[in-house]
Amino acid sequence: MAGADQPPPPIGADAVTDKTPVLSVRGLSVRFLMPGGRRIAAVTDAHFDVAAGECLALIGESGCGKSVLASALLGLLPANAQAAGEARLGDLDLLAADERTLARTVRGRLIGLIPQSPAAHLTPVRTVRSQLEETVRVLTDARGRAAVRSAAEAAAERAAFPVGHLDRHPHELSGGLAQRAATALALVGDAPLLLADEPTTGLDRDLVDHTVDELRSHVDTGDRALLVITHDLAAAERVADRVAVMYAGRIVELTDAKAFFHAPGPRHPYSRGLLQALPDRAFTPIPGMPPELGALPDGCAFAPRCERATDACTALPQSADGIACHHPHVPEGLRA
Repeated sequence: MAGADQPPPPIGADAVTDKTPVLSVRGLSVRFLMPGGRRIAAVTDAHFDVAAGECLALIGESGCGKSVLASALLGLLPANAQAAGEARLGDLDLLAADERTLARTVRGRLIGLIPQSPAAHLTPVRTVRSQLEETVRVLTDARGRAAVRSAAEAAAERAAFPVGHLDRHPHELSGGLAQRAATALALVGDAPLLLADEPTTGLDRDLVDHTVDELRSHVDTGDRALLVITHDLAAAERVADRVAVMYAGRIVELTDAKAFFHAPGPRHPYSRGLLQALPDRAFTPIPGMPPELGALPDGCAFAPRCERATDACTALPQSADGIACHHPHVPEGLRA
């Protein structure tokens, strides 16, 4: 795997938030060890903070490593994965924590998860109501049958899950309803960090807006943080304060959301290509395909698809001002 284990300069060191971080990630890398000694570089040297009262949206094409990063934070990687680096939630290093700590202290209590595949995370033989009520009893102070039932129904309403469907089993739900059930479960504990992995999958646009607005309200209290992993750029624009763009396992741009989606726009050629592929913009796809994560080049992984590529791109780009690119776009007002 040429160059995949050569660590690039950490992006984000000069673009982290100046607010108190709830989550602080430094040099997070994940490798999958495959038969025959092959190694898959799923995530390489991720470096970012998520502050109290802030939403960071992690965006990029499918397969770029976003969900692997989320699994690493929660200790949910498969046995053939190796994680390195540091991911601090307060004083706790999530990557160094044992399973007992993760199960009893972190999942649900310190980190609420909206999973990418909600149906797989719902217990198939129990109704949504029973699962919500159990979560309420474990994570809140609600006591007594009536109080627990009321809190469970309130959680369902926050996620736009119909109360009339609470007594259904997961197999009786559509994909969109399963997504809303998982969202309701994640919101119950008001965890310091909410990790939402593709939280709008299967939802129509009105429900997308409702969901991201509810997620936004989770952090607008000022003492909680939200990390949204999504390929839905409209949802990211609606909810995010900052945007991190991932390509081939690496974060290539980390910037303010308003500057990213509006003027002056993203600076990395890949980020600009993502926006230009949207139907309400140029509707122009990025040419080519992402590289295999098991055969990454020594230099910039985006170079084969980039119209601005030069010979300099055969080397890994240095990071500066939240961007890792040899030839980033420069805003009009800053050009010589």
